[in-house]
Amino acid sequence: MHSQNHWGGSFEIADGAEDDHSRNMDIDRGALQHQQHHQLDETQQSWLLGPPEAKKKDKYLDLGCVVVKRKLLWWILWAVLGAFVLIGVPIIIAKSIPKKKPHAPPPDKYTEALHKALLFFNAQKSGKLPKSNGIPWRGNSGMNDGSTLPDVKGGLVGGYYDAGDNIKFHFPLAFSMTMLSWSVVEYSEKYKAMGEYEHVRELIKWGTDYLLLTFNSSAPTINKLYSQVGTAKINGSTPDDHYCWNRPEDMAYPRPVQQASSAPDLGGEMAAALAAASIVFRDNPAYSKKLVRGAATVYKFARDSGKRTPYSRANPNIEYYYNSTGYWDEYLWSASWMYYATGNNSYISFATDPRLPKNAKAFFGILDFSVFSWDNKLPGATLLLSRLRMFLNPGYPYEESLMGYHNVTSMNMCMYFPKFNSFNFTKGGLAQFNHGKGQALQYAVANSFLAALYADYMESVNVPGWYCGPNFMTVDDLRSFAKSQLNYILGDNPMKMSYVVGYGKKYPKRLHHRGASTPKNGIKYSCTGGNKWRDAKGSDPHVLTGAMVGGPDKNDKFKDARISYAQNEPTLVGNAGLVAALVAITQSGRGSGVGAVDKNTMFSAVPPMFPNAPPPPASWKP
Repeated sequence: MHSQNHWGGSFEIADGAEDDHSRNMDIDRGALQHQQHHQLDETQQSWLLGPPEAKKKDKYLDLGCVVVKRKLLWWILWAVLGAFVLIGVPIIIAKSIPKKKPHAPPPDKYTEALHKALLFFNAQKSGKLPKSNGIPWRGNSGMNDGSTLPDVKGGLVGGYYDAGDNIKFHFPLAFSMTMLSWSVVEYSEKYKAMGEYEHVRELIKWGTDYLLLTFNSSAPTINKLYSQVGTAKINGSTPDDHYCWNRPEDMAYPRPVQQASSAPDLGGEMAAALAAASIVFRDNPAYSKKLVRGAATVYKFARDSGKRTPYSRANPNIEYYYNSTGYWDEYLWSASWMYYATGNNSYISFATDPRLPKNAKAFFGILDFSVFSWDNKLPGATLLLSRLRMFLNPGYPYEESLMGYHNVTSMNMCMYFPKFNSFNFTKGGLAQFNHGKGQALQYAVANSFLAALYADYMESVNVPGWYCGPNFMTVDDLRSFAKSQLNYILGDNPMKMSYVVGYGKKYPKRLHHRGASTPKNGIKYSCTGGNKWRDAKGSDPHVLTGAMVGGPDKNDKFKDARISYAQNEPTLVGNAGLVAALVAITQSGRGSGVGAVDKNTMFSAVPPMFPNAPPPPASWKP
């Protein structure tokens, strides 16, 4: 068969005449004979001169729409190949050479403060300390805590001391772990960029390991939990954690353990802490599963309809210090975290049941319910559920309740701005979320975290802002509020001092803190023998690096005195909020390809990561 060109015609044109006879049959014979003689002469000459040079014929290619010389086509191909060698190869080589990643911006002041703020947790550890703890003036302590309890093997050793005393309050401790875990879930890449990822996870695990000791976390059902180690009687005269001024390492007085057979609030917060931490440790499946199972157990205990008395009620050892004013907020808070941790729809069904926000008064517009704190989780819970709506938008049957939570979150954010006159602000700019009472800074940082986080949520879904009545507020407005509070704490205030120990040139040096104020000099002081260090006028012998103190009064005044616990005592919840706010607002990490928040981390359990996790009670009994 002959090859064909489906565009029509042959690819190649014949390169010579076919036959002279077919050209012209009327040629003159005489002329032909003359031509033959001439050709003979040429042949004879060729013996001497060689054959005459043949004229080369051009070859063509028919490309269908155009006919080109084959030689020209070759020139074009060679030109393309040469251009590739000269231009393309160098480009390929250049792109194949590993390039350095763009440098992240240098650490800002928020990052510097965060490095220090985390160290406070190292200084507050109880139990047998690891050699890598990094606080040279701290040692093992509380090694006999809970040693007489018949159902806790090894006692309640570990955890964190709450503040400047040596009591382990489990309610604020659990909330502090929830806050740290939440900040890691949202900003893990920032922590990695700052070199603090493993550090903060170790601090969380120190807390959650201890919380798992406070109830039978391996059982599906429990009827009690331990709520506190150590006591402090008001104006007491017998040795306890307030009457004595001792380093934790030198405690020699009784440390009774408080037990609760009803704890809807504490149980809910512990469930939230364990569930949030289970997300942090998903790269360790065995530990993560252990945490979520413990969370399910204590959540079930908290939700027991026959045990709805707050854990602190009528207990003078707790009520004065960390009294819980309700538990419906913990129900909403813990159910939200349990859903994120397990993907079990029964938790989100409970959280979005219209009766729950009604009982929690979430939609009532009560001013104090808009302030996030260790005692009021509503603003945090509504933001968590707004996150679900903004990123996943599950729709029916959850949309109506989720929209309500989203609206409440937006209204809460409006209250942060001085222009709307919801809360007072000092002349220096500090928000008075607790109405001028002591420990103002812990409320400022907790709510600054929510503001910065909500701004990042909106930015992640390309929403520029929201309306506060007729006023359009932007994500930058929210961040500016959060920054204003942190800047105040770090030194931009009328006192021109930092309220974070070790940060800046001027900071508190006479803390209401037993461990920092008492020297490690080989002397074990008696219960009241340590009072000489409480009453000393000089600076603390140990720098409690990273500790955020209670803060100034409503007039921006601050007294750096050891006796002033309302102003000069640091707390776990205060520093947990500080860490969360700092990591949310810092620019460190953003310049190395890190997004606003990690949108997917929380949702990796939806559908369920742990399908066998025990569900909450099927019945709803308000």
